[in-house]
Amino acid sequence: MSNRLQERLGALSAARLHGMRRGIEKESLRALPDGKLALTPHPQALGSALTHPHITTDFSESQLELITGVHAGVESALEELTRVHQFTYRVLDQLGDERLWVSSMPCGLPTDETIPIGRYGSSNVGRAKSVYRMGLSHRYGRRMQTISGIHYNWSLPDVSSEQYFALIRNFRRHAFLLLYLFGASPALCSSFVAGRPHELQPLGDGSMFMPHGTSLRMGPLGYQSDAQASLAVSYNSLEGYGASLQDALTRPWPGYETIGIRNLGGDYNQLGTSLLQIENEFYGTIRPKRVINPGERPLHALRERGVEYVEVRLMDLDPFETVGINAQTMRFIDVFLLHCLLSDSPDDTPEEIADLARNQHLTAARGREPGLRLSRGGSEATLTDWGLELVDECLPIAAAIDAAQGGTQHTDAVKAARAALQDPDSVPSARVLAAIEQQHGNSFVGFVRAQSEQTRAALLALPFSAEQQAEFERMTAESIQEQKRIEAADTMPFEIYREQYVSPARLGMARGRMAVAA
Repeated sequence: MSNRLQERLGALSAARLHGMRRGIEKESLRALPDGKLALTPHPQALGSALTHPHITTDFSESQLELITGVHAGVESALEELTRVHQFTYRVLDQLGDERLWVSSMPCGLPTDETIPIGRYGSSNVGRAKSVYRMGLSHRYGRRMQTISGIHYNWSLPDVSSEQYFALIRNFRRHAFLLLYLFGASPALCSSFVAGRPHELQPLGDGSMFMPHGTSLRMGPLGYQSDAQASLAVSYNSLEGYGASLQDALTRPWPGYETIGIRNLGGDYNQLGTSLLQIENEFYGTIRPKRVINPGERPLHALRERGVEYVEVRLMDLDPFETVGINAQTMRFIDVFLLHCLLSDSPDDTPEEIADLARNQHLTAARGREPGLRLSRGGSEATLTDWGLELVDECLPIAAAIDAAQGGTQHTDAVKAARAALQDPDSVPSARVLAAIEQQHGNSFVGFVRAQSEQTRAALLALPFSAEQQAEFERMTAESIQEQKRIEAADTMPFEIYREQYVSPARLGMARGRMAVAA
C-alpha cells in the first residue's frame, strides 16, 4: 500500500466510515415454469410501475426491477430487498406460477418483436418512458435489453464531484477484478444468439458457453453498440464528462435519423434521433449520479448540484443467492470502492480508455483462463497478479472499516477474494458451469429453471407478517392513485412535452427548471 493511500486512509474518521451508504436495484425477468418468458402485463397487484418506490419494470413489461432505499448497513439493505422479493413472489403465486429468472442472461425468448416493452400509462412522463424503450428496441433489438443485473448505489459523506470522478477512473481501471470475482453468466440459451455472430462454444443441446468466461453480460454480446463504441467519454472532470455526454445527446446519428421519430402511421419510434435519446442510454460499468427533481434531466442535475453517489452497473445476478447478491459480496464492493476513492487516480487518455474496453471484454470472455494477460499502463500484467496486488491493498481499508463498525466481516470478504483469485474453480462463473454440466445435462435453461424454482420456494417459505403484507398493499394502492393523479394533471400535448424534454436547453447550467409536467 502506498504511503499516500495509507495517509488518506488514516485521515478517514470513523464518523465518515459510519456515513457510508448503499442501495440496490435488481432486475429479473418473469419466467414460466418451462423456462420461457412470461408475456403477461406487469401485475396490477404490484402497483404502478411508474410511481411505486420499490417495484417497477426495466426495459420490458416482463422485466421486474426491485429497489431498496438508502441503507447505513449491508444487512438492512439485504433485509429490505428480501421483503420486496417476498411480497412480489406472493403476488406472482396468487396469479399463477410465474417465477423470477435468477440468471442475468435471459430465459427462452420469443421473436424479438413479441418481447413486450414496458408500459407506464397515459401521462406524458409515462408515454416518454415507453417511447424511449421503443427507441432502444429499434436501435439495439429487444433481446439485448432483456439481460438483467444488479446496480449497486454507493456514497460516502464529504466527497466532492472531483473525488467521485477520481473514484470512477480507478473503478474503470480495476473493474476486471469484480468481473472475475462475481461474474456469474458464462453460459446462455442459444435462442439469445440466434442469427448473431459470436465466439461461443456449444454446450449440450440448446446452450452455449465460454469455457473460461465470467460475465457474457459484460462482453460483446451484452450492452454494446457500434454507435456507442464511437463515444470515448472521459471521466477526468464533471465538465469534460458533461460536455461529451451533451455531444452524444445532441449529435444527430445517421442510422437513427433513418428510423425517424415517428413511423408512417404516426406512432413514435424513439424520443429523438441523436446518438443517445437520453442519459440512461449511455452504457457504462459505473455512473456518476444525483437525485433529480421532477422533470429535470440527469445531466442538468449533475451540473447544477454535483455528484451525490455512484452507481456500479457491472454486477451479475448470482443464481446461487436468494436475492442475487450476498452480504460478503456487498462488503467487498464497499472496500473496493473506498480503495478506488483513496488511491491516486491519474487522468484517463483515449489510449487507456481503449485498453480498458479490451480488458473488460477479455475478462468477460476469458477471465478464468490461466495466465490471462491484461493491458496495464502501457505494459501487460496477468489478471491474477494484478488482482492479488489490488486485494492486498484493500486489506488495511477493510481493517479500518471493521475497526469503525466492529467485527472482522470486511477483512473476511477481502480474504475470500484473495482465495478466489488463487482458486478459479471457486468463483460463481465456474460454479455455474460445473452445476450445468454435472447436474443438468449441459442445459443452461435446466440449471436456471431449477435454481429459480428453489429460490421461489425459499422466499415463499420465509415468514411474512400481516403488517408487512398490509404495508406493501398500501404502497400498491398509493402508487396507482399517484399515477392517476399525474395523468389527470397533464395538459400539454405529448409532442410538445417530448420536444421540450429533449431540448439541448434542458441539459445546461441555467438556474430554475422549465415548466414541464412531472
